[in-house]
This record gives sequence, C-alpha cells and structure tokens, in this order.
Amino acid sequence: MTEGGPSSERVVVRRAIAASRERVFHSWTDPGQLRRWWGPGGFTCPDAVVDLRPGGTYRLAMKPPGDGPIMSVTGTYREVDPPELLVYTWRWDSGPAASDHESLVTVEFTELGDGTTEVTVTHDRFPFDHDSSPYRSGWEDGLEKLGALVERGDVNA
Repeated sequence: MTEGGPSSERVVVRRAIAASRERVFHSWTDPGQLRRWWGPGGFTCPDAVVDLRPGGTYRLAMKPPGDGPIMSVTGTYREVDPPELLVYTWRWDSGPAASDHESLVTVEFTELGDGTTEVTVTHDRFPFDHDSSPYRSGWEDGLEKLGALVERGDVNA
C-alpha cells in the first residue's frame, strides 16, 4: 500500500427497517425523499440530484446544524439493481473534506420477511490514513432517520 492510495479499512453498517424493499429503495433513490432524511444527526439535505442508472451521477448537499458550511458529496452509479442493490462512488466536492479521492459505497436491500428490509451499507476504499469513524456514525444516524421516515409510512411514492 502506498501513501495516498486506498486504505483497506471498511465501514459496514446494518439496520432492519419495517417496510418493503421497494419502499426503502425508493426512499434511498428519489431526490424528494432523500431531502427528507439524508445526512447524520441534525444535518439537513437542502438539495439532492439523482440520475439513477449505471453511469448516472448524483449530488447530495448536507447542511450541519447552526451556521456551518454546506457540504456536498457526488459520485457515479456503478450498479443499479432495484430494489436490491446500489453501488456508487463517493467524493466530497465541497466543504472541509473536499478532495479528488473517490471511495466506494455498496447498499444492499435484503428482504427479511414480514415486510422488513435489512439495509447493509458497506463503505470502503477510503484514502490511506483516513479516519473512517465519522462515516460509521454518519451512516448509523442516516439509517436511523431513513427508518423513522419509512416506518411511519411518510413516503411519497
């Protein structure tokens, strides 16, 4: 491993959500739904753009609570297999973490039965010597917000 290359570190986060795969997948890929839940903790998502197809791009803005700067992440979809799988690159294009480095996100939507879906997020290929702990807490918070939105049936199809 050379300095500046991708790290072997990997973040894996899972959450069971009491909703169908179709509903959860829709909430993960529809810009209107993403604006309602995307981001950790008290962050909001003032803008979401999604071109949901292999080779298509996305851009998600995140605003921290208070007066912090808006940060945005962008990437390209590598795999889109509704309602089971998304694979896409991840690059901060604005905010304190902005760089040219792309990491990789894989999101699996697994039907558990009884209308429950397990969402598994795997985020890897971080820059060498990069602290991935904020990503773990960010994904955990985001999945909590997604679950709350979808489980209360507050999803526009």
